[in-house]
Amino acid sequence: MGDFKNKRLYRSHVNCMLCGVCGGIAEYFEIDPTLVRLAWILISVFSAFTLGILAYVIAAIVIPN
Repeated sequence: MGDFKNKRLYRSHVNCMLCGVCGGIAEYFEIDPTLVRLAWILISVFSAFTLGILAYVIAAIVIPN
């Protein structure tokens, strides 16, 4: 069947700054957590902080540890 990799999205305990959401997303997509955090900040700033902060809070609640 080939090399099947069962990936799941979790909040990170290694790359954690607030709740580990950005670190978990970075680990899932195998990219640098700083890039995810920077993208999240840019989304927050350009949406008057409403969309970014709301999305982060929802992600922190929905994404398991």
